[in-house]
Amino acid sequence: MSRVAIIRCGSYDFAEVRNSVQRGIDLLGGAGRFAGKGEKILLKPNLLIADPPEKCVTTHPSVFRAAAEIFLSTGAILSYGDSPSIGSTAGAAKKAGLAAVAEDLGIALADFKNGEEIVFDKGRQNKKFTIARGILESEGVISLPKLKTHGLMRFTGAVKNQFGCIPGTLKAEFHLKIPDPFNFAQMLVDLNMFVKPRLYIMDGIQAMEGNGPRGGKPVKMNVLLLSEDPVALDAVVCRMLGMDPEFVPTMKAGMDSGMGTFLEDEIELAGDDLGQFFNDRFDIKRLPKKHFSGKGISRFINNRIISRPYIIEDKCEKCGICVDICPAEPKALAWGRKGTSMPPVYDYDTCIRCYCCQEVCPESAIHLKVPFLRRILRG
Repeated sequence: MSRVAIIRCGSYDFAEVRNSVQRGIDLLGGAGRFAGKGEKILLKPNLLIADPPEKCVTTHPSVFRAAAEIFLSTGAILSYGDSPSIGSTAGAAKKAGLAAVAEDLGIALADFKNGEEIVFDKGRQNKKFTIARGILESEGVISLPKLKTHGLMRFTGAVKNQFGCIPGTLKAEFHLKIPDPFNFAQMLVDLNMFVKPRLYIMDGIQAMEGNGPRGGKPVKMNVLLLSEDPVALDAVVCRMLGMDPEFVPTMKAGMDSGMGTFLEDEIELAGDDLGQFFNDRFDIKRLPKKHFSGKGISRFINNRIISRPYIIEDKCEKCGICVDICPAEPKALAWGRKGTSMPPVYDYDTCIRCYCCQEVCPESAIHLKVPFLRRILRG
């Protein structure tokens, strides 16, 4: 039986957050279950990109500080870090407000720029990863995900948060090598089973709906969720949002791999009543994902039924970040004949539907659209 603590927290006022995180950890057996005196523990927030806390893109500094203070009290030696989609860990941490907290508490920034290749024989799909040295130099990880929508995985939660354990540009290579969302989900599960965080503390006080994980809208959910089981935690969030957990590709992959469970009768809820957090108006796609093949006739068909990214011209600032991050070969995004005076142009025949462009757009100018043929087939 997997236990998920659901804790009401109505604001980012630090005293309230501190008490709420403490309550959730106590319901799971106390901080001493997850960290001991002298142990090297790494805090792994979501630092997708260098955005301020009010944008709701990254783990809030109040949640980070609360977790840090609680685990420092165990005598653990803390570090922290993540690998942003673009830019440096230090730059993202500073903009997100985490660097100031870390400096105040004497917590070192771990190395997420450099990595080492590891062999993980238990991986079902991926038996080799390049892992950030900060992760490898720690003895345990506490994961601090942010509740947000996500184009490829439906939402980015506890399981998805560990993708940042892979340094920098290497993450884009996985999108190129593994375009199918279900295979990508299995890769994330294999990665989680290697990193094996001891505890997950999800920041859902303000979540992101709509065009996440960067360009969506903040919405108050007033909740923190904590668990040792990332699959169970993510499944509880799905039910909170009125979505079938099986629509999130990491759910079945995680359960089949023995990492956790998404079945209601195998999840014990603790803390506050789940019903008070239900939000079936939360803007998230409540549809199953489709397989995507990058080869032959399958690719031709998929290009006409899988959601495709598109640019809203009057919102585009022509910064070129989307062009730079596109991992496809050849690139699916390029400047047209008028150069940077007009938005980049998509070549959907080379687009692998990784949605990296949509993920990093600073102006929320890239959205996802269901192709006409898919709408007809759906009826």
